[in-house]
Amino acid sequence: MPKDFSRSQRVGDQIQRELAELIREQVKDPRVGMLTLSGVEVSRDLAHAKVFFTVLGDQDAIEGTTQGLRQAAGFLRRELGRRMRIRTVPELHFHYDDTQAKGARLSALIDEAVASDRARHPDASDDKDPQ
Repeated sequence: MPKDFSRSQRVGDQIQRELAELIREQVKDPRVGMLTLSGVEVSRDLAHAKVFFTVLGDQDAIEGTTQGLRQAAGFLRRELGRRMRIRTVPELHFHYDDTQAKGARLSALIDEAVASDRARHPDASDDKDPQ
């Protein structure tokens, strides 16, 4: 019977919780401002962890936050080792997660297409009464 959550998923969830707290309370780099950790993927051997984050702002803010997080990776890994009870702490790799921006763009394109279709066919109504 397979487990619902593998060890790597459980470790990833714990790393996400601990990192969020560490970044909020202990990272003093001004480039690392308000960010959201959207997920952590840990390799099966627990040697590497991809940490996905989102941040509000333009491309400069994204690049600055990425550089700040990568520079703080050693400190964060050491602090994770102190907080978590695992033999080896994964090496942290930070990646900007652009799925929310892509989703918003696709939603805007769909809304634009629907509005365009309604403008082109004003007599067709979605609320037709079948009676």
